[in-house]
Amino acid sequence: MFKSRLKVGTLAATLLLGLAACGGDADPDPGDTGTGDTGDGAPAGEAVVDFMHIWPAGSSPDHHRIVSDIIAEFEADNPGVTINMEVLENEQYKNQLQIISSSNQLPDVGMTWPAGFMVPYVNGNRFATLDDIFDEELNEDDFVAGTREAYEFDGQTYALPVELNIAPVFYNQELFEENGLDVPETYDEFLNVIDTLAENGVTPIALGNRDRWTGSMWYMYLADRYGANALNDAIDRSGSFEDEGLIQAAAEIQNMVDRNAFIRGFNGLSDQEAKAEFMNGNAAMYLIGSWDLPNFTTNEEVPQEFRDNVGFFKFPEVEGGEGDIDSWVGGPGVGLFVSEASDVKDEAKQFVKYFVQRWGEESVEDAGVIPGTQVDTDEVELAPLFIEVLDELNNASDITLFADVQMNAAVAETHLTLIQSLFGNEVTPEDFARQHEEALEENQGEDEVDFDDAEDDADADEAVDEEVDEE
Repeated sequence: MFKSRLKVGTLAATLLLGLAACGGDADPDPGDTGTGDTGDGAPAGEAVVDFMHIWPAGSSPDHHRIVSDIIAEFEADNPGVTINMEVLENEQYKNQLQIISSSNQLPDVGMTWPAGFMVPYVNGNRFATLDDIFDEELNEDDFVAGTREAYEFDGQTYALPVELNIAPVFYNQELFEENGLDVPETYDEFLNVIDTLAENGVTPIALGNRDRWTGSMWYMYLADRYGANALNDAIDRSGSFEDEGLIQAAAEIQNMVDRNAFIRGFNGLSDQEAKAEFMNGNAAMYLIGSWDLPNFTTNEEVPQEFRDNVGFFKFPEVEGGEGDIDSWVGGPGVGLFVSEASDVKDEAKQFVKYFVQRWGEESVEDAGVIPGTQVDTDEVELAPLFIEVLDELNNASDITLFADVQMNAAVAETHLTLIQSLFGNEVTPEDFARQHEEALEENQGEDEVDFDDAEDDADADEAVDEEVDEE
């Protein structure tokens, strides 16, 4: 099982050494004789692999373009196999995945997050094991140390990593200069940046907390700076969520809110809406994972003037706190799974293997993405901001995996709901901690999901829908 706190001395060193060195297919009509069309735009007898991912052309143009290119290359290299692509935004995707898994209709290939997010799907026999993919062309050592293991359970691999991320605080250098501000290294300096910007009529921080995980990152950094391992200990039950450092972190979130640190209406804004405010120059700072580096480096649809103006800094240290400034929130991002129920499992696994290899080769230069596989960058050119992030990764003392990913589904939902309530001043820091502790206690070991009951409910709903249609 993946350790929630990555030992990044090894992970980052391996990454940089590597950089330096190197639901089922469509059923044919019952009366089909083997000629004609399957109804999916593919000739009869051709394997159709349904692939669902989270990178729409509008919000993730570079990612989407690379995915489309890889699909085209794969289809050209594998006559008789067609990839049917479906794309959803992040939150839509998570909701859809949960819904379709209840009726065992997952796409042949899809995206998953590591650790706790995967547990119900693995325990519910929804994801196929992928260990049979590895061979001389792609083996375990091709992945950055610690990334593949994030998708491993009981010694078996259930997904292959695509990304590795850390979450910097990106900032608008021009707005800082106009307001006489330097990059903060201590939390007190950070609060001064917030106060100065707010007093001068500039929105300090773009935050879209309708998605909730965005606010969780702010809390996680404060939890780390105040209590170091306290958050991870609380989640794995070797500690308590009522730790003084975790309560203080919650109190500081509300202190930031009271200082008007965040954009107006932040609890009702999506991450995409908040990102737009930062990229339009309407907010000075934006905390997000390095998966957004393409928007700040290679995305030609973003004005060069803005891209040249983006910098980043590490979340500041808290005086008297146990954490240090070189500790990051982050970890492996999305990975690719194959549905256990797929009718084209061999072709799906073949596509996953092809995808992770080509993604590692293309995403670094073309999209500014830190891939899960080691890549020879002697032949590629990287944007300076991307190099700076890699340098910080190399110097990281620790990377703490996103809190909601560490938790099982029930606790994660409680956590995210409480995050929004905390930012909305609807819960005290003490109650915030107490309710987390109660949820963790109540759900300890509750990683099983009864997909059979969920499937029965889905079948019942479908029967009702059919009855309504008939009427």
